[in-house]
Amino acid sequence: MKSLETDKLLKRANELKNNSRFIDSLRLFEKTLKLSKARKDFDKVLECRLSMGDVFRMTGDFEKAIRSYSDAFEPGRKLNDMVSLADAKTGIGLSFRGMGDWKNALKIFSGTLRFYEKFKDKPAIAFSLWAIAGTLRIKGDIPEAISAFKKSLDMFRALKDNYGIGYCLCGLGGTHRIAGLFNDSLKYYTSANRLFTKIGDKFGQAYSYCGTGNASRMSGKYKAAMSNFKKASSIYKKIGDRVSYSYTLWSMGTTEKMLGDFDSAGDYFKSARKFFMATGDQRGLIYCKLGAGEILFLRGRKTAALKLINGSFHSAVLYGFKVEKCHAETLRSYMLGQINLSCYNKLGLKIKFNKAPFNFP
Repeated sequence: MKSLETDKLLKRANELKNNSRFIDSLRLFEKTLKLSKARKDFDKVLECRLSMGDVFRMTGDFEKAIRSYSDAFEPGRKLNDMVSLADAKTGIGLSFRGMGDWKNALKIFSGTLRFYEKFKDKPAIAFSLWAIAGTLRIKGDIPEAISAFKKSLDMFRALKDNYGIGYCLCGLGGTHRIAGLFNDSLKYYTSANRLFTKIGDKFGQAYSYCGTGNASRMSGKYKAAMSNFKKASSIYKKIGDRVSYSYTLWSMGTTEKMLGDFDSAGDYFKSARKFFMATGDQRGLIYCKLGAGEILFLRGRKTAALKLINGSFHSAVLYGFKVEKCHAETLRSYMLGQINLSCYNKLGLKIKFNKAPFNFP
């Protein structure tokens, strides 16, 4: 009877998780975990630990996610379930990535990818390539990230995995935007949104709305951009995804900055900063400093502005974010009287700025 009870709870928890109802699913996973531990049902303990790690990660609680994935090691070893152990390591890698720690993330992903390749686990290989691609994007190796996303997309297409296809399309949308290829970015995000709407993936819909908004913003279509950001933020708030919501707030702030409404832009940057601090996202904090510094400069407070931009530059160097380092370098050179775009060229990006405000991708 108890086994049937935990089966039911676990099934419902997974349904809620798959419908992006993360907070509701977490309560049921916790209840199932307690019952499964009491019954020494290690299979269910393992599944709960992994799923709870996913939920914590999706809602931006990366430290709890790492703890939950790490707690999956014990039942995984007892069951000699090597695949689940690799999945737990991948989850830890994704959590590191969420905090901007691309070095540890890449190290983990290369190890798990070798494992999955050894066992010819095609879905896991495709997922690992997607994870690596997103990490390379954060690092600032944009051409390499595009290549890895395309390999992953080909594999997901061969597997007919619509979720994998959709997230690869979003990844390609984001990397093409950073590369300065805004029309391509819009095409990828539009395709992703169409697919996520068809399969009813709420998180995917929000992700692609935000991406569509950013692609529109880069083309100067600010009204369309804000409309998409509002759709994305509405979903993110409902499902409790603080990570993506914070980047949407930053995007809205940048749109307002481009429209010249510096008060509104500043408010968005402050809100985004709170979330980035809560999730420990160093890269997000750099973007907020860049935005706030630029606004200070545009308001004639050059000394205070340079202090913030220099802080952004040093943080980008410290954490190894190549693109953000370029943004800080370029903005600082502009503030000092002579704009220098050579940094973007070295990274293979087609990004050009003439005068502030800068529409950072």
